[in-house]
Amino acid sequence: MTPQRLIAFTHGIADREGARPARSVAQRRANKSGQSGNDGRVAEERQYRGRTFNAAAELYQQARPEYPEPLYDALVEVAGIRAADRLLEVGCATGKATLSLARRGFRITSVEIGPDLAAVARRNLAAFPNVEVIGGAFETWRPPLGERFDLVFAATAWHWIDPALRYQRAFELLRPGGHLAFWSATHVLPEGGDPFFAEIQEVYEEIGEGLPAGATLPRPSAIPDDRAEIEGSGLFENVVVRHFDWEVSYSAEEYLRLLDTFSGHIAMQAWQRDRLYGEIRRRLAQRPDSRLRRHWGAVLHVGRRHDLTPAS
Repeated sequence: MTPQRLIAFTHGIADREGARPARSVAQRRANKSGQSGNDGRVAEERQYRGRTFNAAAELYQQARPEYPEPLYDALVEVAGIRAADRLLEVGCATGKATLSLARRGFRITSVEIGPDLAAVARRNLAAFPNVEVIGGAFETWRPPLGERFDLVFAATAWHWIDPALRYQRAFELLRPGGHLAFWSATHVLPEGGDPFFAEIQEVYEEIGEGLPAGATLPRPSAIPDDRAEIEGSGLFENVVVRHFDWEVSYSAEEYLRLLDTFSGHIAMQAWQRDRLYGEIRRRLAQRPDSRLRRHWGAVLHVGRRHDLTPAS
């Protein structure tokens, strides 16, 4: 098993490896007014996700990091959820977050748009009869008549949902007083972090996959959160934000399996991957332990459904 060590509470951000870029102020304002403001970008990304992440379903389960248990502890505490409460998950992928919450006794319905991802999730969650994985899109899925949930949550999936619809859909699917929660896992580079990622950028540049001019790996403390967007929807209140940072150690082959789950690397031409992956293997082989250290960051957001009348 890949070694993992929890570092500290800090910040997290989406990086270039399969996650969203930061939204502009204009896009955020458009989102608040009920417009997607993205000229079809979200729909295109969702289709691309279906082709890439779904195709890498088995590898996704093996290579993507586990979220730290303190994140789930904070989620349970802030949302006030208890065993046997009803949870709705948006985009479960292979069920990594689902499994951790299923072990805590929650009843979970997971909606996953990728059929291969959903199939792997069903297999991973087969030991939990109170967990159901449904194929489909969160925006259009309809629950059984009258069914509402105590928590709607998304783990590294919320940004794939159309911003013109996601908060309204979550609001509609929650019981009065229920909560929305979402977080993502992304690459961060703290002080004293592994220099490998800066060093390997010259190879990305060589194969035409370099970062934009001036871009750098973010420091954990430089990560923004989405509190303003949540509050700006007018549908959620009492928003709580918690920050997490953890470290995972990878061998060359473990790290290459991780890269094979990122859409940008999946889309590379064979010669690009051969050059990049060969250089990663060569450089790590020169290290005494043949390993690298990658830091992950996550920002947990939890908001309470805003009800005009007090929850019963």
